[in-house]
Order: sequence, then C-alpha cells, then structure tokens
Amino acid sequence: MTSELFSPLSLRSGQVLNNRIAKAAMEENMAAGGQLPDKELFGLYRRWAAGGTGLLITGNVMVHAEALTGPAGVVLDAAAPLEPFVEWARAGKSGGGSIWMQINHPGRQIGSDMPGVVWGPSAVAVDLGRHSSRFGRPVAMTPEQIRATVTRYAVTARRAEEAGFDGVEVHAAHGYLLSQFLSPLVNKRTDQWGGFDADDARQVIEMLAPLGVDLVELSGGSYESPAMSGRPADERTQAREAYFLDLAKDLVGTSPLPLMLTGGITRRGTARRVLDSGVAVIGMGTALAVTPDLPELWRTGREADRKLRPVTWSDKTLASAAGMAQVRHQMRRIARGSRPTPNTHPAIALLAEQLKQRGALRRYRTWLNTAGRAA
Repeated sequence: MTSELFSPLSLRSGQVLNNRIAKAAMEENMAAGGQLPDKELFGLYRRWAAGGTGLLITGNVMVHAEALTGPAGVVLDAAAPLEPFVEWARAGKSGGGSIWMQINHPGRQIGSDMPGVVWGPSAVAVDLGRHSSRFGRPVAMTPEQIRATVTRYAVTARRAEEAGFDGVEVHAAHGYLLSQFLSPLVNKRTDQWGGFDADDARQVIEMLAPLGVDLVELSGGSYESPAMSGRPADERTQAREAYFLDLAKDLVGTSPLPLMLTGGITRRGTARRVLDSGVAVIGMGTALAVTPDLPELWRTGREADRKLRPVTWSDKTLASAAGMAQVRHQMRRIARGSRPTPNTHPAIALLAEQLKQRGALRRYRTWLNTAGRAA
C-alpha cells in the first residue's frame, strides 16, 4: 500500500507531482535584509528537496509590504528584486520535485508592535483574552483597499511564476485576511464583500472548481483556536494525528477538486489512511522540521525516530507561540546544515525566537521607512 504514497499525481494544469507527499507551508520568519530570501532559506529548501517530497510549499510570502505576519516575513511585491526568488525556486526544485509559493495577507492578525496597517473585513479585533493586546486593532477595509489587495495577490502570483515557482498557494486559512472574509464571526459587512454563512468549505471548493485550481488544502485553526500549531481542538481524531480527517471524509465524496490534508501527520500508517479516504496529497509540517528526509525513510520502510518535545503549558496562547518557536528553531538548524534538536525546551526556543524577532523588527522598521512602499 505504501507504493501509492510514491505514485505520481497529474494535476489539471498539466503539472505532475512526483509523489503524494507535500511539505506544507510553515512560516519561516527568516527573511534577510530588504525582506528577501537569502542563503538560509536556500539551504533549508535544498535540504527538504533532497528529502524526497513531491511538493514543497513555502512559508507565507507577503503581498503587502506594510502588512506582515512577523518582522522577518518575506515580501514579494512589484518593487522587490526577483533574483533572490529565482534562487529560492532553484533550491526548492533541486531534488526533482515541485515548489509552490504560498502568498498571503495577514489582515487583522498583525502584532501590535508592528508598523504598517492592520486591516480586516470589519473592525473586529483578535480575541485572545488577556493576550489580546498582542495584536493591533483592525480597521474595516474600504472597497478601494480591497480591490488594491486583490491586485497585490495577482502581482505576487505573476512574479512568483516569473521567478520559476511551479505554482502558488493562496492562503485562505488560519485566521488570515481571506479566511477573515469567509468567517461570519469576523466579516460583518453588508456590501458585496460580506454574506458568507453556512457550509463555507463546500461552497468555497465549488467556487474554485471552474477557475482551473489544481489542489485545495484542508487545514484549520487560528491564533484564537490554534489547532494549526499542533493543539487539536477535536479529540475524536485518531491518535491526535490528521486533525482534519473527519472534514476531509465529508468533503472528498463531493469535491470536484483533488484535496490535500495537513495537520499532525507524522507516521506512514496515518498517511496511508488519509490516502485511503480519497485525499490526493498528504501535507506535513512539523514532522519535516524534525526529520527533513522523512519521505525517503518511508520509501525504505522506516519511520522517524524523533519527535518534537511536547508543549504542555495550560496557557494555549503561549503554548501555541512556543510550539511555533520550536519549529522555527529546528528549521534554522536545518538551514545551517545542522541536525535538528527536537528535545529543545519550549521556553528556550520561545526566548530565542523573541530575541531574534526584536532585531528583525528594528530592521523592518528601518526598511519600511526608507523603501517608500505605499499603503
């Protein structure tokens, strides 16, 4: 049965994935000066490319220079030089697989210490209880700002193609801007940009079908409900793996598009079950940050022998932040050619991440003030 994991998948665009295993997007927050990719990201993606995945999806690349999920976010807008992205695409394809760029706008999920803009479909702030002040207070976007943002997505997608990326993934999950427009809890608009209510996921897939979309990834969670970071809200799922498999089973029978499922998959047996359900591609994030050659291990009948140290803190917001910091710590080690150290204490990883982000924030402020990007 494992051979199906390594069978090719032909997509509607004519692209063929070498196998059914994808490295899902994980926000690296590793941009160099000018919010550009450099040798760290190139090294990271070369390592993943050599590990046997059929598809690498980058961490979210920002379409708007004044709206970043973190101060070390990569920006690809009309003014960005293209050569660093050409090199990034080459690194991602160096193992013979495909690479797609995830493109994103954070909307209201922007730190309160960040310069720039905090936009949302409506002026509804992120609710994290006593941690709510970590995020800025959003203003409702004007129709003109919405149209300009649509254009930014198109510009970033076109430039990603010019750089040699095989595709883009439009990020519409995890509480970011497009997800906000799809959520009745956040989108209170009464104009043409409002009106979503029941059965959102099925409707979105049906809307995408005639647009030539190759693949729809199912994932979930947000900063307010952080299943995306390894803390599943629904305990029904098997062994806390494949968190969204129940949703996938509901959708796969009627979906006109191939589905990719991401969330907690770490073992070959779980990956097999997901494919047996009718899902076309299995996505992994954290597992590949700990074991970057996991697909090659599976190909030879082996499993990963290391797992990320669990975060057992009761404060879900801090636990989510620490979990993401642990993953970034492993990615940085992989980028430098070092072995991951999955037993790193989450508090140490979180402190190191905070120190790095302070320096990155100073650089981003300076760059934004001198780059002349318009809001």
